[in-house]
Amino acid sequence: MSELLLKFFVPKGSPDDPKVRGACGKLSGITGIILNILLVAGKLTAGIISASVAIVGDALNNLSDAASSVITLVGFRLAGKKPDKEHPFGHGRIEYITGLIISVVIIFMAFELGRSSVEKIISPGETEFSAVVIGILAAAIVVKLWMFYFNRKISKRIDSPSIAATAADSLSDVVATTVVLVATICSPYTTFPIDGVAGLLVALFILKQGIDALKSTQAPLLGRPMSRELAESIGNLAREHENILGVHDLIYHDYGPGRAIVSFHVEVPANSDLVTIHSMIDHIEREIGEKFGIEAVIHMDPVCSDCQCGEMRELALSAAQSIHPSATIHDLQVESSAAGREVFFDIIIPFGLDISDDEAREKAEKFMADNGVQAHINIDHPFIEH
Repeated sequence: MSELLLKFFVPKGSPDDPKVRGACGKLSGITGIILNILLVAGKLTAGIISASVAIVGDALNNLSDAASSVITLVGFRLAGKKPDKEHPFGHGRIEYITGLIISVVIIFMAFELGRSSVEKIISPGETEFSAVVIGILAAAIVVKLWMFYFNRKISKRIDSPSIAATAADSLSDVVATTVVLVATICSPYTTFPIDGVAGLLVALFILKQGIDALKSTQAPLLGRPMSRELAESIGNLAREHENILGVHDLIYHDYGPGRAIVSFHVEVPANSDLVTIHSMIDHIEREIGEKFGIEAVIHMDPVCSDCQCGEMRELALSAAQSIHPSATIHDLQVESSAAGREVFFDIIIPFGLDISDDEAREKAEKFMADNGVQAHINIDHPFIEH
């Protein structure tokens, strides 16, 4: 069924193609709206028949799912708009914003269901057992299982955080409705407020899913580190070119699926021909665009590469590793003055060390001074995931 829908409603093409992404978002949104509205109607009917707060709460959860599907539909439509003078980087981040809104809606509904469930535990009422109610809940579980697999397939096809959040929510609904079903079957055989407890468990599970979805969707909005695999691939591509001595400060600028920019520095011999190096860097930028579909902006750092500089580089690296074993250096420059040799370089240290950047710089500069070298050091942090 899933493959059939994708075949009929989604054109063939790259996952980053706006037409493909728009069609996938539209299909996911419309399917979610139709099925969730049907589930709301069925569960509300079951909840009224059985006087169960857990079932009514589950119905309200599906109502929030229907609203989320509307947000997904609108979000993908807006995200597919072409860049304009107000938004020169396009509108792709709207897709991330819709995922964030969906997460917030899920969390809100979890709190509302939790409140109603606590009230039902404090003041329990009788619930009615009915074969019709059992049938509606069982059918709802089957529908939500299909929606989970369907949305997961779409999210993997176009690597969409918002549709992945929708798939996760569908799976949470399966668990939630299963708990409600078990509670409904058991309720006639006990005086324990099982309906309220089941509703509270469902609320807690939905809350966890909402928080997890919130974490995954806010990351690209706040700015996330570049993946290590992509950084290594781009770095290796650049280093294949003659006169590229090093690559550092790789930064990934995410403007939405299919719209990313990567910027980084390359170290080249200080005595290189400027025109030749500029031409080579232009070629590397084009290669990255063709291979990875990412626009690249490369900064050139001229560095000395003779034997004397090699010795100084080893000393600078030792100074960096006196701060932390994984620390690295770049942009090494050696200058001669009346007072002797001076060295300038940057040190990259991990986040979360029990030492401030100022303390780290002072420690490294003291290390260099103890070895007879006046150093001017800048402390950096990595932009690549660990």
